[in-house]
Amino acid sequence: MAQHESTLDGVFLALSDPTRRAVLTRLGAGAASIGELAAPFDMALPSFMKHIRYLENTGWIKTRKTGRVRTCTLAAGSFEAVYGWLAQQRGIWEERTDRLERFATDDASNRAGTDDAESDGADNSKEQR
Repeated sequence: MAQHESTLDGVFLALSDPTRRAVLTRLGAGAASIGELAAPFDMALPSFMKHIRYLENTGWIKTRKTGRVRTCTLAAGSFEAVYGWLAQQRGIWEERTDRLERFATDDASNRAGTDDAESDGADNSKEQR
């Protein structure tokens, strides 16, 4: 469990940076070289490579080197981890909202029944006079 949580921490930490999110967005359109990915950013290549290494270490991307060109592609692993975690959270929150809905519905029904009984009692007391 601790290993899974550590993996998720890294996955979400990778998404917390706008440069890394932009790289993932670009890779959604297809594979790209490091040079193509780095072009839009105003930073030195060694700094950009830290982002690439982080994305690779957290399972968001895979890189392969052909000659002098390193090409990046999206990897499915981190997407599956995030999807699984989000599905689990969705289940928890759906159960909570369902319980809240049942509580509100039951409470409203109980109040309606109490109001009817009170109004019947008021009508009966008038009739008895």
